[in-house]
Amino acid sequence: MKILEITAFSSGICGLWSRVSKESELLSKLGHEVHVFSSNIKRGSGKIENSKKFEKKSNFKIHRFKTFGNFGKNTFFWNYSKQALKLKPDIIICHAYRQYYSTQAIKIAKKLNIPCILVTHAPFLEKKLRSPKLNLAVFLYDYFIGRRILNKYSKVFAITKWELPYLFDLGIKKEKIEYLPNGIPEEFFYLKLKKNNKTKQILFLGRIAPIKDIETLVKAFFICSKKDKNIKLNLVGPVEKEYGEKIKNLVNKLNLQDNVIFSGPIYDLKKKIRIIDDSNVFVLPSKREAMPQSLIEAMARKKITISSNTDGGKEIISNNKNGYLFEIGDEKGLANKILNSLEENSLNTKIKEKALESVKEFSWRFLIKKIDTIIKTQ
Repeated sequence: MKILEITAFSSGICGLWSRVSKESELLSKLGHEVHVFSSNIKRGSGKIENSKKFEKKSNFKIHRFKTFGNFGKNTFFWNYSKQALKLKPDIIICHAYRQYYSTQAIKIAKKLNIPCILVTHAPFLEKKLRSPKLNLAVFLYDYFIGRRILNKYSKVFAITKWELPYLFDLGIKKEKIEYLPNGIPEEFFYLKLKKNNKTKQILFLGRIAPIKDIETLVKAFFICSKKDKNIKLNLVGPVEKEYGEKIKNLVNKLNLQDNVIFSGPIYDLKKKIRIIDDSNVFVLPSKREAMPQSLIEAMARKKITISSNTDGGKEIISNNKNGYLFEIGDEKGLANKILNSLEENSLNTKIKEKALESVKEFSWRFLIKKIDTIIKTQ
């Protein structure tokens, strides 16, 4: 089949592009011809990506389009209708609800008389994290557009279980819904590496951005460092410039320069697994998470994982069973969890084993088979 995947981003580090990239790669390996249409904006920067308008990545093709009417880092418009009609795909898979390009995909699919699948990417974040204007815009979209268009998709893939009630409230039919979370590569389950790092290390892996609430992690680490001066905090990922300066100023203010490492982004899979293996505890302190892939990856490597009690964190972690949860923004609570996680005891041993068992369902090896079966039956 000729498959068209549509996404806002095709560069940078984020769950959206990670899902599209791996899904496209694996569908191509199954014999499908896969094309990705995206904007030319780099995730999280609001800047134009320097890559070519056309790029062949692995065994699928990326087509990037100029944006217009940009409203911040993640909200913009771009038009791909003409090229999509010319491509004549057999099926469209569009990523992210409440996006203009996802609504546009329905019209294109209708003209071509082909199925169109929506992957939600769980946009139902807490109202308190949005501005009043954005909350109003979301309400209007859901009420006047969402309720009208959701059942026009052939299928809707929910990447989390916690978002299902939101979708049902919008009137979607149960037979339209499939639970298909973001997956992680099989290497996380079988690749064996020797641990190099001999020091105790706390790891954060993801974008250094305000939504990740790195301040809480740094403050918690400061509390921990008073009890153990030998532990290190490794912050791994691309840094949003202004926020990165804010975090570095906090590190300097707390005199943690010798113990906090800014490692930058990692794109190589083996290096990523290596840095997880070299850590003792993985922490995700976010204010909001839909389906935190980095958390799943760390659990697959049998690491003690600690997450703020976001919707995504609570869906993956059962507190004191396969990991630990703490209240969003509570540095003292997080510090206690970190110190407890560094102890060698029977509870932490059991948690590591349970962590691995609880994330096996997220292997791309299983998920891609289900996706392939569904698209062939549309």
